[in-house]
Amino acid sequence: MFDQLTERLSETLRRVAGKAALTEDNIQDTLREVRQALLEADVALPVVKDFIDQVRQRAVGQEVMKSLSPGQAFLKIVHAQLVGAMGDANEGLDLAAQAPAVILMAGLQGSGKTTSAAKLARMLKDKGRKVLLVSADVYRPAAIRQLETLAESIGVGFLPSEDSQRPIDIAREALQAARVKFADVLIVDTAGRLAIDTAMMAELRELHGFLNPVETLFVVDAMSGQDAAQTARAFNEAIPLTGVILAKADADSRGGAALSVRAVTGKPIKFLGVGEKTDALEPFHPDRIASRILGMGDMLSLIEEAERKLDRDKAEKLAKKIRKGGKGFDLEDFRDQLLQMRSMGGLSAMLDKLPGMGGLAQAAQAKVDTGMFVRMEAIINSMTPRERRDPDMLNGSRKRRIMQGSGTTIQDLNRLLKQFKQMQKMMKKMGNKGAMQNMMRGMGGMMPPGAGFPPRR
Repeated sequence: MFDQLTERLSETLRRVAGKAALTEDNIQDTLREVRQALLEADVALPVVKDFIDQVRQRAVGQEVMKSLSPGQAFLKIVHAQLVGAMGDANEGLDLAAQAPAVILMAGLQGSGKTTSAAKLARMLKDKGRKVLLVSADVYRPAAIRQLETLAESIGVGFLPSEDSQRPIDIAREALQAARVKFADVLIVDTAGRLAIDTAMMAELRELHGFLNPVETLFVVDAMSGQDAAQTARAFNEAIPLTGVILAKADADSRGGAALSVRAVTGKPIKFLGVGEKTDALEPFHPDRIASRILGMGDMLSLIEEAERKLDRDKAEKLAKKIRKGGKGFDLEDFRDQLLQMRSMGGLSAMLDKLPGMGGLAQAAQAKVDTGMFVRMEAIINSMTPRERRDPDMLNGSRKRRIMQGSGTTIQDLNRLLKQFKQMQKMMKKMGNKGAMQNMMRGMGGMMPPGAGFPPRR
């Protein structure tokens, strides 16, 4: 996420951070590069101009010139300005209303609106809310079926609708059904178009006027850059938005939308869509995103994600085996670690949130074969329980059976066994003094040949 902007800004600010003193000349040079980085990230020009002016005012004053570490002080100013541009703090949903609280989803066609509605429903369900989903997109019957399928997959209520109905009639039935079913939240998905048009806006105004939603969320494709902010502003002029969801943020290497939307519309970004699965929705924390953009990591989000997605019992079981130097660690444990890593977005997503690891995240994404983890899981699943506990018993005939069962090659199987052995060795080291250093040194063993961490410069 934001890889391009992170790389440019990190490189620029790294040079200024080491300076013993800052002058107006070297500040101007740095600001010129920061400005170029923001423009290349497709940040809206007025936002870039205001950003640079604000940083310049603070940087040439006493705050930096009198600092014991001017370079670090300058970095702190840039971080603070990034946070300010994106909204200072996370603004969650305001559902303090008589049930059912209505959430209206708006956006262009293809922005990820329907998927975001399901992700939001799952998040609220996980927090103990009773949710009902309905689609008022009568122009795309496939969108109605898609939302129904997603509702079934996450276990929330869905009100069927037909493309022959009027959107306002669907909304009326949905509101009545939500009251009868004692739903806490009603999420209404609306129709989108390929571009803003009069008919769509009139329909949205009618739905908004009838439903009187507590939240009207605009869903926008993060990869649309500064266009996202301009489209959000147009929607906000038609109906009063309460917030924005940046969908497909995991695929956005630039970051222009995240830095432009709040400044252009005045509306907070409330959530980030960071994947295709229904649990891939994160609250938007400007301070954490700013830290990630500057290569400082985001440990808080990583911890929260781990608490939400990792199996505590399995984690504690593994921790006990690590403390014993890996005694009892088998291929079933190894498979559990692969599954838990995948549930958190894979290796690159985890590295992206670790301080100073942004470059490694990009390297991992470029070099690691993500299909490798799927093949490794298939291989382990094709083994008998006894073989998983004792892989040393695997002879030629057993290996052939496993390869046929998993649809893999002997190279895949041997690579898995080699990496498992390296993991066992790493755990033995971790049982000794200096466990963390040994773990970091051994992380390369979890990656395929040629995908190790780049050497330090």
